[in-house]
Amino acid sequence: MPKMKNKIEKETYSTLVYRAMKEMIAHRRFTPGQRLNVEELSKELGVSRTPVWEAVRRLEQDGLVENIPNRGVFMAELSPPEMIHLCRVREVLEGFAGRLAAGRMDEKVLKKMDDCLDSIWKAAERGDSAGYARYDADFHALIHDACGNPFLKEILRVIENKLQSLVPTPEPLPLRGCKGHREIYEALRSGKPAQAESVLRQHYKATPLPTQKACPPTDFRSNLVHCKGDFSFDDFSRA
Repeated sequence: MPKMKNKIEKETYSTLVYRAMKEMIAHRRFTPGQRLNVEELSKELGVSRTPVWEAVRRLEQDGLVENIPNRGVFMAELSPPEMIHLCRVREVLEGFAGRLAAGRMDEKVLKKMDDCLDSIWKAAERGDSAGYARYDADFHALIHDACGNPFLKEILRVIENKLQSLVPTPEPLPLRGCKGHREIYEALRSGKPAQAESVLRQHYKATPLPTQKACPPTDFRSNLVHCKGDFSFDDFSRA
């Protein structure tokens, strides 16, 4: 029994450290390509290096970090072309998730989405980028849950993991993004699959992505790339 208890405690520490490090990544604590110091992280989190290394292994499976032999642990990087490719895939799959979710939304889920919309708007107004990103993720997670396809949900989770540390939340926060979320909500509430897919795809297509090359805040717009695509799941949905 003591051995089992120690194993449970060890797994609990590992899970807590994993969540803490994911939170750091979500809040852009680290930059793409940055080397992570396991020793410093263990001191900061108040744990031994063992649960930190276990968390690193899980983060590597998520595609968030790379453990390079004889060099160390580094934040994952995507080149601008890779980022565009990944975002084009996300645009299509998010639209498909919306198509599947339309008509499956009950009043309880719609109420949660409406609450998220209110929180997104308030976060944008007060310039709270961390809150904006969190409520935005919660909003889209409700769509993923409602789509009814666990494989699609998992793929979108992997894509989000890869992008969350690489794509900063725009500053200042875009109020037009709040309006876009409202349009998504209304399309899903109407129960029209094609409209929901179209609005969601347009939402992601209109989202600018800065390249990883640093640029001054005043020159932010000159360093933007946009995702484009014209693939549709219409035929699949009719099958």
